[in-house]
Amino acid sequence: MLFKNVIGQADVKAHLVNMVQQDRISHALLFLGKEGCGALPLAIAFAQYIVCEKVNRKTANAAAPAGPSLFGEEPAPSDSSHSPLTTHHLLDSCGECPSCQKMVQLMHPDIHFSYPVIPRKSGDKPLSSDYISEWREFIAKYPYGNSYDWLQFIGAENKQGNITAYECNEIIRKLSLKSFESGFKILVMWMPEYLGNEGNKLLKLIEEPPPDTLFILVAENESLILQTILSRTQLVKIPALTHQDISAALVEKAKMAQDPAMQIALIAEGNYREALQLMQHADEDWQSLLREWLNAILKNGPIAQVKWVEEVSKLGREKQKQFLRYFTHLLEQAIRLNAMGPANLHLPEKEKDFAARLNKIAAFLQQQAIIEELDKATYYIERNANPKMLFHALTIKLYHIIANKQAPAVI
Repeated sequence: MLFKNVIGQADVKAHLVNMVQQDRISHALLFLGKEGCGALPLAIAFAQYIVCEKVNRKTANAAAPAGPSLFGEEPAPSDSSHSPLTTHHLLDSCGECPSCQKMVQLMHPDIHFSYPVIPRKSGDKPLSSDYISEWREFIAKYPYGNSYDWLQFIGAENKQGNITAYECNEIIRKLSLKSFESGFKILVMWMPEYLGNEGNKLLKLIEEPPPDTLFILVAENESLILQTILSRTQLVKIPALTHQDISAALVEKAKMAQDPAMQIALIAEGNYREALQLMQHADEDWQSLLREWLNAILKNGPIAQVKWVEEVSKLGREKQKQFLRYFTHLLEQAIRLNAMGPANLHLPEKEKDFAARLNKIAAFLQQQAIIEELDKATYYIERNANPKMLFHALTIKLYHIIANKQAPAVI
């Protein structure tokens, strides 16, 4: 994977390139970013950049005197004309050399992957390598997927994924071997949050690794990582994507029109995975459904409310979650509209008008309370709450929240 294939993150890419070119890479890096920001694609692109033969001529010029190590050790005496990383200051992998070609298929022998897995049958001691074919297919199809997507992809259903003690022993074994081709050995561990106390087996290896060995941990939640491992890594923060980056990616990669792409990007809030989920239902008229709901709550009474709940309960979990997120998005835009004024709010005119109407029926405190209830409802939907009971309860709560303002009834 090339850096140019990773959406946005220009500053992070430049930082990673500088780390390599200045020979200042820590032995253990933690790529920390929320779901959908592209931390895993960045880690894979970074690993490819390190082993690319045109970026680092360690392999191509094996007969030449050794140049400075990537990891900050004192450089060996050499002719500067043969120093790797100084002859070609490439800002991305070439994508053409044998190492890059192997990385396209995630088959480079010096780059290893570790990720949560499940036992195929009772009593198994699963390793990441048991699922390498599925891993390659998953990354090709869903590079911005989360751990839930991965575990469902391998048929976990309700099973809990883990990075086991057996996996830690296998990592130690692999990284103790000599490199095959590139001169470097790299482990990309995705979701170290799934690593329990057995992860302490890796401490000595992380603290005192063999020469030219690099750990790249890719995580979403810093608080769930073993503190003993966390303290031994150099943090690389991956920010959420901008809505401009997400919109551009949807237009370029998914061939969406500009306006719906921007609308989805605004709702996705920096999460490209969420944007792809929203794109599948881009033709849904969430605004009409929301208007019906608010009119049922404020004007039409219990019969209309029951009818609406019956309708929305048939949508399915993903659509229900996206509908609630859309409502949350509009409430956030309504708050911004009050604070910044219409001239500074970059929204389609239809949404801007709806946000203005929301400001008429609910003040800031009411909007904040509604957002909290919508977040709770989304959480319960993800955990298979009964949709009829959930939306009936939510309808009653919203009525009492909005009734405090005594606003006009029709939205």
